[in-house]
Amino acid sequence: MGAHEIRVRLGGISKQRVYELTMRRTFPEPVAELAQGKVWLADDVEQWIREHRPDLIDEEPT
Repeated sequence: MGAHEIRVRLGGISKQRVYELTMRRTFPEPVAELAQGKVWLADDVEQWIREHRPDLIDEEPT
């Protein structure tokens, strides 16, 4: 999951807000850093959402 997918998953937040969240120690570590940017495991991001943004759980993609 890249920054764009995280933005969408978190309800369309800004690029700056995604950057702020992903820089927090509580956010999962990226699994890779590509030319296009960092990449996170979707399961790790979903776990973070369950712990830190439970209001978005019902919006989890199927």
